[in-house]
Amino acid sequence: MKHKNIALVAAVVAVGAGGWYVNHHSGAQPEALVAKPGKGHGEQPPAVVNVVPSQRQDVPVLQQANGTVTPIRTVDLHPQTTATIRQVHIKEGQFVQQGQLLFSLDDRADRANLDKAQAQVERDRAQLADLERQYKRSQDLFAQKYIAQSAVDTLRAQVDQARATLQSDIAAARASSVATSYTAIHAPMSGRVGGIDVYPGSLVQPSTSLTTVTQLDPITVAFTLPESALPALLAAQKRGKVEVQALPGADLAPVKGVLSFVDNTVDPTAGTIKVKAEFDNRDTTLWPGQYVNTRVTVQTLKNAVVVPQAAIITNATGTFVYVLDKEHAARQVPVQRLYGFGVDAAVSGLTGSEQVITDGKQNVRPGGKVRLAEELDKGHGGSKDRATTVAANKS
Repeated sequence: MKHKNIALVAAVVAVGAGGWYVNHHSGAQPEALVAKPGKGHGEQPPAVVNVVPSQRQDVPVLQQANGTVTPIRTVDLHPQTTATIRQVHIKEGQFVQQGQLLFSLDDRADRANLDKAQAQVERDRAQLADLERQYKRSQDLFAQKYIAQSAVDTLRAQVDQARATLQSDIAAARASSVATSYTAIHAPMSGRVGGIDVYPGSLVQPSTSLTTVTQLDPITVAFTLPESALPALLAAQKRGKVEVQALPGADLAPVKGVLSFVDNTVDPTAGTIKVKAEFDNRDTTLWPGQYVNTRVTVQTLKNAVVVPQAAIITNATGTFVYVLDKEHAARQVPVQRLYGFGVDAAVSGLTGSEQVITDGKQNVRPGGKVRLAEELDKGHGGSKDRATTVAANKS
């Protein structure tokens, strides 16, 4: 009983203390409990967004592919006769000009045969000249009736035979001259020499590879494009030269060339078409067998409207962007993506003078009010400046 009285007294004291606290602190209610006039609780505040102006510019439509540098011509040099190497006039990796002497073979036997053939030609010429004199003399004698017609005819036949023999021996001498020319091997074109595996004294024959000469300027790059790009590629070819860029490396500038070849069939298995581009390569930026990236300009969109790809929204209703109107409200504009490149895209449906909403578009509703993030940042900056000024005045 005694414990119950003590608990009752404690409760009364607590109630009295609470009443005293309320009476003495009624003017210091928390701010959150005080009702403030303002907008209704159901209205959504303006969404904070960033905008980017749309632009008009020429946009090249590119097809990109991986390619391999291929020389226009590569010649594997072989001797055309069996002989020994007398002299090597070049070094491995050397650049040579067309017609430059590369190898000399032992030509003693060939030159002896040529001299013999030329001597035979001279003998035939002397015999022919003698028979022609006899034939002319026989004609005079026949006119004076000193010899019969048969003797004249015989000499005429001998002249014709000697003339034919001379022509035959001239042809034989020419053949010997050609054989002799095989002992001097010249560069068939300007280019770079490959490896050399023969030396003076080496015995070579027609199956022996002496070296290779590869033309480096101009040079081609071979690559494949999807068959879907073929119509635009052929249309671009009809309009004129099609520009192609090759990117040999991250530290090197792109090399510009022109499309030179489109294959006559599409690979039905891969669905691709083989093409080649030709490049000036005076600085030897491109090297045979090198792996490069290529870009083909198949079309140029003149004065196209360009917006950031991040601003384009695609959903079940279609493709559109939000633009900022004069009342700072978001207006939905349908667009069509014509061509995407990097972070931007060329679109239709805009005039090129709109302010397109990029960041914050997920919070935007058609016709809803928006607030620019840059204006909000300026407002916060101005409040901080005013607070700093007041604090300075108080101090």
